[in-house]
Amino acid sequence: MYDQEINDPEFQWFVKEVNRTIGLDLTGYKPHRVKRRTDILLRKYGIASYKEYMAMVTKDPGKKEEFLDKLTINVTEFFRNPDKFDKLKETHLPRLIQESGSRTKIWSAGCSSGEEPYSLAILLEELNAPSSVKVTATDIDSGVLAKSRNGQYEKRAFVNTPTAILNKYFQTIGENEYEILPQAKRRVSFQYHNMLQDPFEKNLDLIVCRNVVIYFEIETKNQLYQRFSDSLRPGGILFVGSTERIFNYRQLNLSVIEPFFYQKER
Repeated sequence: MYDQEINDPEFQWFVKEVNRTIGLDLTGYKPHRVKRRTDILLRKYGIASYKEYMAMVTKDPGKKEEFLDKLTINVTEFFRNPDKFDKLKETHLPRLIQESGSRTKIWSAGCSSGEEPYSLAILLEELNAPSSVKVTATDIDSGVLAKSRNGQYEKRAFVNTPTAILNKYFQTIGENEYEILPQAKRRVSFQYHNMLQDPFEKNLDLIVCRNVVIYFEIETKNQLYQRFSDSLRPGGILFVGSTERIFNYRQLNLSVIEPFFYQKER
């Protein structure tokens, strides 16, 4: 892919070196996007070559985290597309919990800074789900995982959060900052996971992966969707982003139950 689309031997070397030294396989990502975002960082530090930038990244953990953050877009908010979260609360989660009970398993894949899994945790609280029902939240960026575990967010993250929910599950810690309260926080477990390389858990009830797969090449997208389907139990649901329609869902043993929600065939 990179040989065909990015005819730059040094950049091709950089892609291989990122995989070798950092463990991030960029060959599944859209190449022009990777190069464009990396070049922004080179210009920021006045660096003329990818080799020089690679040397800096491997020596400075802060620069490494910055690189990962730039490559793995971390822009989100609580209850993004609130009508879809309403559907989760009113229809899909109650059914999944009724069927699996205390063994209900939920995965927030590519969780970024934590707004999505905490939104799911709040829904579980609102539904009085068994205390054993938790959300496994994963990301490749250890920097955003640390922020997620901290559970503190600026006011702009709550543009879609009802005031009653904000008051019930968050406490004010500054003029424009809030911290999630323990009853919802304890439902989320944050873990490092590289979805292009690491194994997926099986027999999941709900997988939420939104606005992540759009950054991958078509072949990688299809592979990921197949792995998501394989990880769902029959009747389980995959919830994707508003720009991530799955066209070959039938081949993946999935059916569309409504826009952005796919159910594994029983």
